[in-house]
This record gives sequence, C-alpha cells and structure tokens, in this order.
Amino acid sequence: MKRCAVTVWLLCVAVSVCVLSPIVLSAQDSARLQTGPREYWEDHHDTSMSLLDMIRLYPQPNPRSEHWVRPDLPLPPREYPSDVTDPVRQTSSFGPLAATVGLNFEGNDFDSVCSCAPPDTNGAVGTTQYVQLVNTVFTVYSKSTGAVIAGPTATNSLWSGFGGTCSTANDGDGTVAFDKLADRWVFQQFVVSSIPYMECIAVSQTADATGAYNRYAFSFGTSDFPDYPKLGVWPDAYYESFNIFLNGASFIGPDACAVDRTNMLTGAAARPIQCFQQSSSLNPLLPSDLDGTTAPPSGEPNFFMTFGSSGTLELFKYHVDFTTPTNSTFTGPTNISVAAFTPAPSTVAQPSPGEALDTLSDRPMYRAFYRNFGTHESVGFNHSVGNPSGIRWYEIQNPNGTPTVAQQGTFSPDSSNRWMGSTAMDSSGDQAIGYSVVSSSSSLDPTVRIAGRTPSDPAGTMETEINIVTGTGVQQATSSRWGDYSAMQVDPVDDCTFWYTQEYIRTTGSFNWSTRIANFKFANCGSTTPDFTISASPSSVTVQQGNNGTSTISTTALNGFNNAITLSATGQPSGVTVTFGTNPIPAPGTGSSLMTMAVGGSVTPGTYPITVTGVGGGITHTTTVSLTVTGVAPDFTISASPASVTVTRGNSGNSTISTTALNGFNSAISLSASGQGSRVTVSFSPNPIPAPGTGSSVMTIAVGRRATRGTRTITVTGTGGGVTHTTTVTLTIQ
Repeated sequence: MKRCAVTVWLLCVAVSVCVLSPIVLSAQDSARLQTGPREYWEDHHDTSMSLLDMIRLYPQPNPRSEHWVRPDLPLPPREYPSDVTDPVRQTSSFGPLAATVGLNFEGNDFDSVCSCAPPDTNGAVGTTQYVQLVNTVFTVYSKSTGAVIAGPTATNSLWSGFGGTCSTANDGDGTVAFDKLADRWVFQQFVVSSIPYMECIAVSQTADATGAYNRYAFSFGTSDFPDYPKLGVWPDAYYESFNIFLNGASFIGPDACAVDRTNMLTGAAARPIQCFQQSSSLNPLLPSDLDGTTAPPSGEPNFFMTFGSSGTLELFKYHVDFTTPTNSTFTGPTNISVAAFTPAPSTVAQPSPGEALDTLSDRPMYRAFYRNFGTHESVGFNHSVGNPSGIRWYEIQNPNGTPTVAQQGTFSPDSSNRWMGSTAMDSSGDQAIGYSVVSSSSSLDPTVRIAGRTPSDPAGTMETEINIVTGTGVQQATSSRWGDYSAMQVDPVDDCTFWYTQEYIRTTGSFNWSTRIANFKFANCGSTTPDFTISASPSSVTVQQGNNGTSTISTTALNGFNNAITLSATGQPSGVTVTFGTNPIPAPGTGSSLMTMAVGGSVTPGTYPITVTGVGGGITHTTTVSLTVTGVAPDFTISASPASVTVTRGNSGNSTISTTALNGFNSAISLSASGQGSRVTVSFSPNPIPAPGTGSSVMTIAVGRRATRGTRTITVTGTGGGVTHTTTVTLTIQ
C-alpha cells in the first residue's frame, strides 16, 4: 500500500516509539468458543458501468514521480528455539518435475504502474481471463494467449464515480480472487491514508473482469487500521483476515472477518462485516479459499489457519450468521502437531551490491487453499522456515473433524534461500509451490521458481524445481521490501492448470521490480483412466534393534477405480519382518493399512529403503519407506534390596545396591545418595562398582541420635559411561 508523505512520516514515528516485547507462543490446550462479533457497517453501495467504460470515461491516475515504500508494520517479536533440527527438510531433488509449463510472460512492473514498493504481487484465473494485481494497479489478460485485454489500471478505478475515499484514494494492499462457485471476480482494497479507515470491495456481475461491478465501502472507524487483508471464497461468505493496528501503530492482533457474499452477488445492500478480534499473541491468520467447484459440506465453517509455537499449527472455525449475528461463532484453536521448525531469518542476502530482502517469515503465506475431493477434504498453506530459508508446506486432511497431517515438507534442496511462497492443489491431488529464490554465495539474483509433486511421489517430497524466470539484477535501496506475497491459483475450467505470479529483478537498481506470470499442468491431472495413488506416512521411520516401527500406507481410488489393492514389501534386510494390518485394502481402493516393521535384535544398524507395492485392477504403484535401524545403546540397570529400611536412632541399616551392564556397557559406576536429610550419613562399599559395571555395593545408612523420626526417601544415583540411572530406598527412622 502507498501513503501520502505526511501519513508515512507520522506512521513511521508512531511505529518507532512502540515498545514490542517478545511474546512466547504456546499451544493452547483446548479450543475456545467466541461469540458476539464486532460489526463494520456498509458506508454505501452501488452498481457500476463496465470497467472498460470507467477506464474510458474517468481520468486514470498516473504513476507518481516520487517513490513510495509501504512501511512494514511490525508484528511483536516471537520467541522460537534457534537450535531446532527440521526432520522434514528436503535437502536433495527428487525426480524431474512431472509438469509442463505453458504460458510464461511478463506481468506489471514498477516503471509502468505505481512507483511503489513492494509490489504485493497476486493474481487470479477465471473462465477466460487472468487478472494480476500489484499493490495499486491491475491488468486483465487473455487466459489463452497472455495478451493484455485491459490495463494497467489503477485499482481505485473500480470505484470510479462511486464517491468517497474508495474512489479517490488508491492505498494498495489490494487482492483479487475468482469466485469459482458463482463465476465472479472479487477485488478488495483498503483506504488508510485518511480516516475513517475503509475496506472497499467490488464483485463483478459476470465472469468478465472488464464488465460491471457491484461496489461496496465499509467503514472500519477511526482507530482500527486494517493492514494486510487476505480474502477467501466460501459458499456462505467472503472471509477475510486483517492485522489490526491501533491508530496505525501498535499491533492489536489478527482479525477474522466474514463479508456478506449472498447480497453482494446480487448488488443488494450488504449486511455488516462481522469480525472476531484476536489477541496480539496470535500470529496472522489466513482464511481458507475454495479451489474446484465441489463446495464444502453444507453448513461447514470456514477454516482460518496459522502456525503457533515450533511444531504446532493452529486451526480455527468460523461459522457466520448474517441474520442473527449473535449466533456467529469463532472456535479454536485446534492444535495440530507438525514437524518442529524455526522461522527463517527476517531477511535473506542477495549477491553484492544488493540489499537484504524481507522474508516475512513471521506469518503464513497467501493462500490457504481448500479442496473437497469427496472422499476427503484438504487444506494447506506454506511459510518460510530455517536457515537457509526453505518453503515449509502442508496438506491437512479432515479439518472439520480431527485434523490429520497428510503430508508436510520443507523444500530446501541446496544452500539457496527460498521464501515468499504460495501453494495450491489441483483436482488430482497434485500440489505445487512457487517462490522467490536467491543466493549470495552462488551469485543467484532474485529468481522465480516452481516445484511440485503428484500423489504417487513419496509423502513430504517435491520433485525437482524449475525456473520460471531467472533474475538478472539485484534490488538496492528499496527499504529491503520484497513481496509481500505471491499467488498460486488453479484454473476453474480444467481444475488442473496452475497459475503463478511472483516478483523478480531484471536490472540492478532501486525501485525497479518486475513480475512474471506463468501456468503449468501435471500430466496426470484430468485423466479419465481408472487409477489409484499410494503413499506412506511417515515416509521415514527410525527403529532401535529389537523394536517395532509403523507407517500408515494410504491408497486413493481415482476416476472410477473400483478394486481391492494388495500390498507387499521388498527391500527390508534380513531380520526385519514387514506386515500389513489390512491387506488387501478393500474395493473401491480408498483406504489405509498400518505397516509394521519388526526389527530383530541382530539387524545391522543402517538405513534401508523399503518399497511398498500396491497391486489392483491390473495397475501397480509403489511408494518408499526409509527404515533407519539404530543399535541398542550401552546401558545399565540399578536396583536396591531391600527397598525399605527401618533404623532406630543411633543405629545403622543396610541395603544392597546392584547394577547390571547391558548391551556392551563397560564402565565403572559411581554411586551417590541424596534426600537422606540431616544427621543421617550414607556410605557405599565398594564405590565405584568396577567396570564392566555388573556388581553390587553395600549402602550403609547411619542414623544419628538426634535425627528426626519419620519416613524419607533416599535417591541413589549411579553414573558411568555417560549414563545415569537412579533407584530409591525408603528410610523409616524410629
């Protein structure tokens, strides 16, 4: 978003005096039900002439001659562990990308549009058009050729002749979405350069982005600065998230809002936006955004998602009732355990002479996709984690029940930084990510890449990335601003073609970003041949000698496949027995089976790839489980006999402390005691128990004449070979 010079100066002063103390994020134990949403009322609404007529009849704002930087309103710093090992970090490539790139063309750039930074790159794909929106300007393209149909056009042109600040201000942070259930375009942009703060929304009357719009303005009052708006399409509402800053300065917390989709599709007066304000201890939220044309089950709430403490996602459920707002509820969080992570550093380095670039690793990245496959529902999003920064992506199934992590991964195949990602899933379950990538050590300028996976790939892995466009310059003196987001979308017509747009740099300099738009499709998507997929979760299992490990093998029937699927395993070493709990998985072929790997005590430690094969209906697919066998660590046991001793004051008692060496343990074991209290002396003979550690020692407990009568617990500690164990003796003094 842009600011007038005075507003920027006041905002920066206001922000600079904020004292932001680190907040410790902790997983909440149970979901909280919130009722009684705050309401933001419609200021006014109307219906417009066509966009083409508005462009023709109303003066179009020219790009400002001066440069404008959108200040990065600071979120409170969070505390995360710095020494986390990411167990799902993918550090190598996996096979070629099974997708073909189609169109690949230039989008809007700094020189031709808004003289602003960052570009806030996003876009959406409709039935025949693609619309890209960068901060304060949008362009309509032909979906089949990439040719410009209309624009670049200032975003507030959508409100030409509307009156009020929605038509006069062009403050940016705009987004565009395509409502796949209604074939409508949905634009939103805020007004924050004056008060009252406003949220401006325009909904097209047809699937043509150049046609007429139903236009709305909602007042957010004089104190609730609605930063970083993100919109998701749902059957009962357009759901939005905001980061609310009090008077544009101090972070109050994320806001979860619902907008009256039903009335806005018809052009009627909109009922108030309903919002549930969250606390500043919560990370920013993303509403779920429907992909495909299969709606969620009737009455299902919208899902708002974010990440919490390391190893935790947080899911909230928003049910809106515009008729009786007191019935609206916002429930959560449901805590979902995922692999541990540390957010990426706040900036990443470019090759010299570039400046450091913002990662925005403090928030989930746009969008949170939702898809109803009929057999299951999936939601997912991504964020930037680790150092070097990688793309942590998720697929969460059963969000309205007990959510399960179907798969997760951190895509980081080399030492380059990858960040500012977006992810989506097509109708066949292929998942794609797009992102920026840069490396100061290998002289890689900011570049746009994509990666993806098919359901038959090992869970948690992405296939080899490919370049969409290679950067040929670095950014300088643009206040480190990059992003603030990008957009991966899926074509609503074939429900297979991904469209991605992202920022990059063509020429070294300041305020000279470019953007790219590309589409691509996986070969398997749209196939009508009956088939099935197979996957393993987890795909890597570590088991100690003499123990068992498990992985859930899941199969999904596709395109009318209707057969039982028989499972088998190969590649396990001698001494490892593999069994399946359900075998075969019954027709029609969608189900799961618990694979158990029983590891014998003599199996040589190492890593073994086990190939799981599924066969059914004349079709064979495989997935791989990596089994790591670890040796049994040298150890010892310790015990006391008797474990209870009664001693009269002025006398002594004994207990024999015995230790037994295990698994090749070979060390002396030193004994000590604690908890005996005053006027009680404990000694051991011998001490230490000599190597290899199997032996005994007589513990003598001498009780003084003035020791306090009663019962106490003496803890006996044995230490040797870096191993410590304890046992206890109960002492009763009479």
